[in-house]
Amino acid sequence: MAQKFHIKRNDVVVVIAGSQKGKSGKVLEILAAKQRARVEGVAMIKRHLKKSQEHPQGTIAEREGSVHISNLMLQAVFDSSKRKKTAPATA
Repeated sequence: MAQKFHIKRNDVVVVIAGSQKGKSGKVLEILAAKQRARVEGVAMIKRHLKKSQEHPQGTIAEREGSVHISNLMLQAVFDSSKRKKTAPATA
């Protein structure tokens, strides 16, 4: 049976825990087997590509790594929750 997650593809999410905390982006894909998701612009990793037809010199490509589903929250839910830091009122 397929797993059910609180987020799906194309949802806008916020990272609530881990080294990428505070970043947000659109979910590009869900890796159900590993309970992880790729989020646009979050957890960028460098991939070294060898010489090829389109890259005669070889290249270092940056792409999204994955973030565990438990560290993600929907942007709408995040905005309506207490987690969103409001600017401290200076009196």
